[in-house]
Amino acid sequence: MTIRLATAAAAIALLLGGNWALAADKPTDPQIAHIAYTAGVIDIEAAKQAIATSKNKTVVEFAESMVRDHESVNKQALDLVRKLNVTPEDNDTSKALAQAAETKRAELAKLTGDDFDKAYVENEAAYHKQVNGALETLLIPSAQNTELKSLLETGLKLFQGHQQHAEHVATELK
Repeated sequence: MTIRLATAAAAIALLLGGNWALAADKPTDPQIAHIAYTAGVIDIEAAKQAIATSKNKTVVEFAESMVRDHESVNKQALDLVRKLNVTPEDNDTSKALAQAAETKRAELAKLTGDDFDKAYVENEAAYHKQVNGALETLLIPSAQNTELKSLLETGLKLFQGHQQHAEHVATELK
């Protein structure tokens, strides 16, 4: 498990250009909830940046779908933690994700036009690929609560579609 976690962490660190700190060898459900929610917020923020920056209709429509879908999943996650009376636990992984995302948003803010569009969509494809891998290999297997595990599994299916959509848009932009 430690090797798999380290591999996922290294992959996400490379993707995001930051350090992926590990909350624990096997995160707890409150940590998993926080990590998953944070990952969703990061994608919402990136999408809002794209909506504000891009002039490309396809990119803006893709970003709008990211906002809509991730806000919906995050609402479901919040409803679930309230139902279970669980407080999501901030952790080093969530903090590292947030810091790396801030750095990536700053990098993207320096770009305009086609350069921005390509960088945003390519990052979205890579980000979803890495988050999907973390869901499959770490977060879902580590989740103890069946409702949390089910929500993560549903999210994984949706986010796999996001990855495919981002890859398709990226090929259109080349």
